[in-house]
Amino acid sequence: MSVRLDVPVLAGDLVRLEPLAMRHAPELAEAVEEDRSSYDFTLVPRAHEIPDYLAAQLSRDGLTPFAQVRLSDGRAVGCTGLWDPRGWPDRPGLRAIEIGFTWLAASAQGTGINAEAKLLLLSYAFDVLGVARVDLKTDARNHRCRRALERLGIPFEGVLRAWSMSWARGEKGKVRDSAMFAVVAEDWPTVKPVLQARLTRSCREISGL
Repeated sequence: MSVRLDVPVLAGDLVRLEPLAMRHAPELAEAVEEDRSSYDFTLVPRAHEIPDYLAAQLSRDGLTPFAQVRLSDGRAVGCTGLWDPRGWPDRPGLRAIEIGFTWLAASAQGTGINAEAKLLLLSYAFDVLGVARVDLKTDARNHRCRRALERLGIPFEGVLRAWSMSWARGEKGKVRDSAMFAVVAEDWPTVKPVLQARLTRSCREISGL
């Protein structure tokens, strides 16, 4: 099912998810060069590649991309998206979707922005779109990302071998094993308060309470 969703701006206390646009390019070009040590397995462009990267994201079939705007300073510090929407075989509406193409500047990592962005996207997917499942996946070797998803209470489902294209350095054109995570509708009432509690802790740490 190829569709670009008409999602409004999704705003929380730490981050605002805005439909991605070329106007975000200058700030994202700065964000990607802060510290790239956490990007070993993730598709994150270099500063000079940002215009082409944004053009590709905006034209990618089945992707609804967002800029992650940090509310404390109003700057775009990363991207994320709703990806690969799948419909029901016998009725209108979405059955499942994926959260993907996510990255954050080094200064935005560990600040609660990731948790709140996931909360905003999952809430929209389950509470507005009414999906039955939201997928998240990462390179099976990306233990940093896997630990982050586990801390957010998102269930791990297993590793699918040779499942996705690799974004690791020096592996262009190769496939990777993907660690699969997902939240299904039955999980959401349990996962949502875990995300909210994680976000509350992050806000307290930031405010020094």
